[in-house]
Amino acid sequence: MNRPNVLIVDDDAMLRDALQTAVEQMGYAADCSATLKEGLATAEAGDYDVVILDVRMPDGSGLEHLGRFQECPSAPEVIILTGVGDPDGAELAIRSGAWSYIAKPPTLNKIRLPLQRAIEHHRGKNRLLPLGLKRSGIIGDSRTMLRCLDLAAQAAATDASVLITGETGTGKELFARAIHDNSDRAEASFVVVDCAALPEQLVESQLFGYERGAFTGADRRFEGLVLQSHRGTLFLDEIGELPLAVQKSFLRVLQDGCFRPVGGVKEIRSEFRLVVATNRDLDALVEQGRFRQDLLFRVRTMTLSLPRLKERHGDIALLCRHFVARRCRLHGLPAKRISPDYLEALESYEWPGNVRELIHAVERSLAAAQNDPVLIPAHLPTNIRVSLARSSVPGHGAPAGAEFETSGPLQPLREVRLQAVADVERRYLQDLLTQTGGDIQRACALSDLSRARLYALLKKYDLT
Repeated sequence: MNRPNVLIVDDDAMLRDALQTAVEQMGYAADCSATLKEGLATAEAGDYDVVILDVRMPDGSGLEHLGRFQECPSAPEVIILTGVGDPDGAELAIRSGAWSYIAKPPTLNKIRLPLQRAIEHHRGKNRLLPLGLKRSGIIGDSRTMLRCLDLAAQAAATDASVLITGETGTGKELFARAIHDNSDRAEASFVVVDCAALPEQLVESQLFGYERGAFTGADRRFEGLVLQSHRGTLFLDEIGELPLAVQKSFLRVLQDGCFRPVGGVKEIRSEFRLVVATNRDLDALVEQGRFRQDLLFRVRTMTLSLPRLKERHGDIALLCRHFVARRCRLHGLPAKRISPDYLEALESYEWPGNVRELIHAVERSLAAAQNDPVLIPAHLPTNIRVSLARSSVPGHGAPAGAEFETSGPLQPLREVRLQAVADVERRYLQDLLTQTGGDIQRACALSDLSRARLYALLKKYDLT
């Protein structure tokens, strides 16, 4: 096996040289880049086990570009360096998938062990990629999805509680089922509980069951979903919606494995594996007093964060072809071809509804196409076509006074888009701070941002 390769991305020439020497003394190969742009180009062209990435670079924030380094062909582990002690930045780095977060100056003693373990993990991960994993309906081969599947395989090999986070439509239930299907409990029940759909007054009786006559309408005994999941997996979807009173009762079930049905006198035991999911920020709910911190500790022994569809590079076309073929087969329709400009339109759209919205878009396209043999952009739902048309208008989305300069040479579209987004984000944050009077807790609640993410954005735009 070739020796490990490390890329150092830092604008401090002396530090780069010192790090390169230290890495080579450990027996690894090392390359260096002085800017994010150069570092990304080098990482995309090379085969690196680890990237050592500085936060403050002359052309942007290393934290903001962490995901792009992880998306490079070799999917390197990323070690973040910073010259400024920042607990929220450290949290953001780890939540974003960084291997570790090291304050400058990174002495050899500080960096040796994290670097060694990151390399061992990277090589072991590639060697042990779960080829036989049952995907349970999960479609996608992007780097981000392969990482998620790898984590699902790790979770399936244990009985630890798993917290799955992600926006609506990212496939949280599919991953919960994949964890169950690949575990030792696969032959037992997989019980799904949608906490958001249960009326508050019925949550406890549905979870723990009830005896006949326990309340009006209880004309028979009901064993409850917790007991139904005995020796199997209990999946609590949208656990952030679980009422506080039930959270306390459920915590006892997790601690002791015992519960008492509504109206019952005897305790019942149930031994199950717990997987939960949410699109909410549970840490923020804890701060607001709407979620128990001790329950949060119990449910997130392992955490799996699912990416937005827009972040799954290469998966949109794969998903589209899969859904088109499946719908045509189910409805007995002739196979449809997909035009390149149809796929280009899908890639250009933001997909706020993620995979669920893509499925609906494909179904609407097939209905609109009728006997047409090829799907084209005109078959897409009207709201998607309108969004794409608006975004194609020059200057669309730029705040007042920030129209793009056209008298000079045009910038690359990516740079123009990033600048427009930056202008909008800065203006929003300024208005947010004004409206909340600088109260961070209120700002998090209003913006639906986590505290770490809000601090990172405020630091990025020098609004601290």
